[in-house]
Amino acid sequence: MPQFFMNKRLIFLLVSIIVLVALIGFSIRERSKLSWPEQFVKDTTGWVQSLVSKPTNYVAGFFENLQDLTNTYEENKELKSRIENLASLEAQVQELKNDNKELRDVLGEKKTLRDYEPLPATVIGRNPDRWHEMIIIDKGKLNGVKKNMAVVTANGLIGKVKSVTQFSSTVQLLSSMDPKNRISAIVQGKTNVYGLVEGYDSEKKLLQVKAIPSGAEIEKGQTVITSGLGDVFPKGLMIGKVVEVKQDQYGLNLTALVKPGADFYDIKTVIVTKRVMAQPVDTEASAGKEEEK
Repeated sequence: MPQFFMNKRLIFLLVSIIVLVALIGFSIRERSKLSWPEQFVKDTTGWVQSLVSKPTNYVAGFFENLQDLTNTYEENKELKSRIENLASLEAQVQELKNDNKELRDVLGEKKTLRDYEPLPATVIGRNPDRWHEMIIIDKGKLNGVKKNMAVVTANGLIGKVKSVTQFSSTVQLLSSMDPKNRISAIVQGKTNVYGLVEGYDSEKKLLQVKAIPSGAEIEKGQTVITSGLGDVFPKGLMIGKVVEVKQDQYGLNLTALVKPGADFYDIKTVIVTKRVMAQPVDTEASAGKEEEK
């Protein structure tokens, strides 16, 4: 009789291990949508994290503001020295905007690759074990957030939306080591050079822009932005500055090491960018309207 119970316990243990391994395999595989239990758990966790993080951020922000006051005087002196050039700069910007609008009216173009709708969000969660890979924000499907939307801070691009639930979203940072985490980019210069943001040097804390033609002229300090050619991200989002250029391991292309504009370590508020694409023009309908006129 005792032998029977021991065998029964062993069988139960083996079945439990098999079920556990199957569940783990199901949860870590690549999926386009999360299951409803996962969505429920994420939404519940996100709601609780939101309740905890907002008061915490408020208290932390209060003490940070006190520290910032000590630097106000020096900052004001520096800002006053720049105000003299502000009026002329605003006039130049306005003139360029007017010229740009006139040219687009002539060409009939209403939208560009740069157009997007900003959606502010707050960081409500971050896994200490994956600090440089993922963050959770308090905006989800109900706010219009979709997978692969670009996410930025005031200083530049930080990543893209990885998964979405009703009330929250998970953002994959550019510093993630996921090989699928690639973004089409432009190195600005006399001639724009295209490449792919692909990989992160964790020791130097630099992004890697690969697939750059070996004959391209790239110098330290040049700005790297999104190209808008990936059909997901808008054009012109700041990525960072070039600090080093080297040959790839095969000597066929160049790799640019880029210092990110944004700080991946300290992220509190972000902006989700919803890209606005130009609607295709119905040439036959337009022609018909012209004939009616």
